[in-house]
Amino acid sequence: MRKVISFMHITLDGYVSGPNGELNWAKVDQELFGYVGNRIKNGDTALYGRTTYQMMEGYWPTAGDKPNATKHDIEHSKWYNNVHKIVLSKTLHGTDKPNTTIISDNIVDQINEIKKHKGEEILLFGSPTATHSLIQLNLIDGFWLFVNPIILGRGVSLYNDINVKINLKLLPTTRQFSNGVTELNYEVDRTI
Repeated sequence: MRKVISFMHITLDGYVSGPNGELNWAKVDQELFGYVGNRIKNGDTALYGRTTYQMMEGYWPTAGDKPNATKHDIEHSKWYNNVHKIVLSKTLHGTDKPNTTIISDNIVDQINEIKKHKGEEILLFGSPTATHSLIQLNLIDGFWLFVNPIILGRGVSLYNDINVKINLKLLPTTRQFSNGVTELNYEVDRTI
């Protein structure tokens, strides 16, 4: 069965964005882009909350076509345009966008059905509200976190309104990048 993996940048004090959704604290560079690109290049399904999806949709479809596009922009734009996008939203209904499915109800049944399909892991990109919902519904199978060397003190917490206990097992793929970001991979341990 496929797994839903939550992928996001996080501060040392557990925030995934500033109070107004800011991500200007997240350290990204070509080393990190290349590393992430290698993991997701074979991925066939991306999962987003509405806000993150609309932000991605506003940039990635044409990012690789711009004259000043970086290697990362070109590669990620191509990947984004080809990947099947699943969007969790109570306000979006249907779409004419290719490779895009909107889920607005029966989330547990629909995500579990998608997990049964053949394919790679399902990456949940950013999307703190969707992540909170999927944690509460026991649909997250792992966390792929990039811990940034910063303490914000306030913002949107990864753990906001979470009232369930989740046992995690650290996978041996932890890595530190030259910009100070540390990658942590956790698998949800359902054996405890």
